[in-house]
Amino acid sequence: MRFISPIGVQQIIAARIALVRLGVVLALMAALACSKPPEPTPSNVSVVPKENGMESIPAPDPSKYPKFLDMSSWKNPYFVVREDGIGLVDLENHEVHILTPEQIPAELASLDSKAWPYGRVVLVTEAAARNPTNEAKAEVRKNRALLAGTLKELEITMREFP
Repeated sequence: MRFISPIGVQQIIAARIALVRLGVVLALMAALACSKPPEPTPSNVSVVPKENGMESIPAPDPSKYPKFLDMSSWKNPYFVVREDGIGLVDLENHEVHILTPEQIPAELASLDSKAWPYGRVVLVTEAAARNPTNEAKAEVRKNRALLAGTLKELEITMREFP
């Protein structure tokens, strides 16, 4: 049988305490290394608005809109949602230019500021389907949703006319 002196026992205990401390430190370091950084809070995030070419157009001013019963005097951009696409009405010659949702931002940004007397608002109506099948109605709904999403991204108000 082997006896350990009291000093030897103290050294063994001190060594074990040191190993436990080292283990705790290593465990904490591993936990910190695996955690993700804190999510930014709204107070420390600067929001930079995305430029879309519409920044110079003022916000919509409903007091300037014509009476809802007489939309023939509408002066802002005017869209007709159809089963074959989204039409932008040229108010000077009443031609309808069919656009894809991807073309709408550039087309609206290219308009002169005089084309926006009511601010960032457009008139939207749906054309009656030539062939009112369920498929045609679904295409009109899809095109309207695409237009609404595009206008929302551009921060343009959509005023609907039946």
